[in-house]
Amino acid sequence: MSIKAQGSRIRAKKYFFILLAILTIAVFFRFWQLSNIPPGIYPDEAINANQAISSPGKVFYPENNGREGLFINLIFLSFSIFGISIWSFKFVSAIIGTLTVLGLYLLTKEVFQGTGYKEQGVRSIALLSAFFLATSFWHTNFSRISFRAILVPFCLVFLFYFLFRGFRTKKFPNFMISGIFFGLGFYTYIAFRVAIFLVFIALTFWYLVYRKQNLQKKFFLFAFCFLLFAFLLALPILIYFLKNPQDFISRATGISVFAQKNLLKSFGNSLLRHLLMFNFTGDKNWRHNISSQPVLFWPIGILFLIGLVYSTYKTAKILLIRNGIIYINFIFAFLLTWWFIMLLPGILTLEGIPHSLRTIGAIPPTFIFAGLGGIILWQEIEKRLEIKKHNFLKIIMIGIVLGGLCFLEYCRYFVWWGQNPEVKGAFAKDYVEIGNYLNSLPPTIKKYVIVNQGGVLVQGIPMPSQTVEFIERTKFTKPRATYLLPENIEKIKIEEDTVIVPMRYDEGLFQKISEIFPTGSIQKENEIWIYKLE
Repeated sequence: MSIKAQGSRIRAKKYFFILLAILTIAVFFRFWQLSNIPPGIYPDEAINANQAISSPGKVFYPENNGREGLFINLIFLSFSIFGISIWSFKFVSAIIGTLTVLGLYLLTKEVFQGTGYKEQGVRSIALLSAFFLATSFWHTNFSRISFRAILVPFCLVFLFYFLFRGFRTKKFPNFMISGIFFGLGFYTYIAFRVAIFLVFIALTFWYLVYRKQNLQKKFFLFAFCFLLFAFLLALPILIYFLKNPQDFISRATGISVFAQKNLLKSFGNSLLRHLLMFNFTGDKNWRHNISSQPVLFWPIGILFLIGLVYSTYKTAKILLIRNGIIYINFIFAFLLTWWFIMLLPGILTLEGIPHSLRTIGAIPPTFIFAGLGGIILWQEIEKRLEIKKHNFLKIIMIGIVLGGLCFLEYCRYFVWWGQNPEVKGAFAKDYVEIGNYLNSLPPTIKKYVIVNQGGVLVQGIPMPSQTVEFIERTKFTKPRATYLLPENIEKIKIEEDTVIVPMRYDEGLFQKISEIFPTGSIQKENEIWIYKLE
């Protein structure tokens, strides 16, 4: 083996172990204390679990404003393997989030080939991007919440990794896999649908590249293979929407900027607030973010801006392209386009803006920009401090900086956010406690839950009951309690020892219950207010 080949092999091993370390960090951030942080289960999460248990296998679930079915069916698979529990429920998001870190590394390494960076530079950008994603609050948070939106960045990174790899290597399996991820994306979250524009842009670029090489026929063959697999995978949900067109747009109409009287003002305000959310003022919802804080930790935010500005500069030079430099500029233009297009699901709505959940598809390019910015900044530091040949010193400096960032991101999520009392309320911790209390009661006691909280109706009962029902299912598979609206208290039948549990303390409700069932008493057990009849 030549010295050059041996050196290349050693570098490959080094990069492999660095990637393995990053994936280990990603696993830790996504699985550590998974059952306890966030400290509760929001009803929008719980309904996914309940329907995974009671009615798996659907392509679309119209309840709760409509939800694509892939995530719910993955939860069913997890329950089938691990049993019904909070951990197995959140396992799906956590493993998808971890795989997305790997996918971002592969995608970044793929797209930066041929952009003028040497192999070491390409791998460095990819590794740094993956590290920032692995430790980021934004992605870690949604990797630990059972919202189907976490599937969007996952499908996007693998869709474009295999698509670009396919056109570079000219191998059919890549197009098949890419088409599968494209098709699966339509079963994830409504925000994925704008990815159609990104695919069109990517295909247009590769057509120009192949035409320059007089390979138009091969391009159309590859594109047909890709689109065929995407179409076959997406066909069931397309048929569903043709039969149920009202479910296609679901809740989006009511909160769209297009429903506002002053369209330009509403759009401009939403656009500005979403652009500012990365470095200045972010999502106020404690379920999504450290309320009002930027979605990027400030050092990462600075690197993101460096990468964003550099990419904008490269894209602005696209009209001056000559002699095959088109790939360099296209990659930067494509990343910018991806970033902006995937912000549109948030920009085009007015509820809770800026909205870091609806813009979750912008996560991959955001952290690619941050990784690119990190490498640009490091190159400047190397040049100014003249430490290019001092490998040990460079390792110490990089270790201190990245280790510090990892520790601070850990504190941001697990301590400053995870232990904040506001988060308990945001994730309906009190509903979980009601479910745990019901599970602690012997089977001989008749149990009634009065759902005196508002929400979208699911089979006639407001959404908040979903959390309590799921907690019951973690022990008994099916809820043992009977769930009633406050106006249906008369339906309660006292045949044996009975416990009536309102979901929210209401003195008037307890008075009404006392009048109907005077033999009972108001009690407080395990911080839960109940009406007990013995």
